[in-house]
Amino acid sequence: MGEAGGGIHEPEGSQSPASSAPTNLKTLVPNVIYEQPLSERVRTFLRLEFLFNEFFSRLEGPSQWDSRNALASLLDILNIFNRTDLKTEVMKELERQMSTLAGLEHAPGVDRARLSELLFEFDSLMDRMHALHGQIGQELRQNEFLNSIKQRISIPGGTCDFDLPGYHFWLQRPAENRIADLRRWIKVFEPIQLSILLLLRLVRESAHSSQEVAHEGFFQKVLDPNAPCQLVRVTVPAEAPYFAEVSGGRHRFTLRFLEYLPDGHAVQTSQDVAFKLTCCMI
Repeated sequence: MGEAGGGIHEPEGSQSPASSAPTNLKTLVPNVIYEQPLSERVRTFLRLEFLFNEFFSRLEGPSQWDSRNALASLLDILNIFNRTDLKTEVMKELERQMSTLAGLEHAPGVDRARLSELLFEFDSLMDRMHALHGQIGQELRQNEFLNSIKQRISIPGGTCDFDLPGYHFWLQRPAENRIADLRRWIKVFEPIQLSILLLLRLVRESAHSSQEVAHEGFFQKVLDPNAPCQLVRVTVPAEAPYFAEVSGGRHRFTLRFLEYLPDGHAVQTSQDVAFKLTCCMI
């Protein structure tokens, strides 16, 4: 069984600031989207998307704590690259998606201008991927400063000033110097990052949505083996008192809506829950 899906806050719709809506109209409420990958490749891409977002959310921060958090995300990214040949995985997926898109060129109803833009974007990224030589991030693996932090970062409190005086020295440098270092280190991953963002965008956009009900908080769906689902997305109102836990694989997935008790224990809700289900199949 897969891991529990993660939540993404996303507003469903927006209102023009120029319009003056009557006070009796219901205010638009953001939804929460829970995502669950159903393939190992998409799972890895989502982890990297999360880590890149985490890194860039802290990159420009002026404090040493911002730099600490950004550097921790950088080392997590590097660790994922240590475990798998992501360059090959990403290039295979780029080629597969390019082939799929090229086959749509003469299909009726296709926006050919948009398709041409997408194919150009894929082609440019393929060129950048082919230009990468050797193992991605190898120069970072050989960086003595980064290795000294990597060896202690998993120890609780292991990166204290007295444990890593060189790290302490770096953290006291002006913020613009630290940010410049972090930008230089993350740059080696840029072609992979842009490729993954494009692939995930395409996966999320190639979606079929339906309104469903989880009876007493439980829902199960058998998947069509001829149209493999890559990613499941579950959308519920942000004010709902429960959260979605999705698990599954290639053939079926299960969804439970859970709510927390005062003691912090999560139990399945007894309510019938209406939600939007999106299966991304490209």
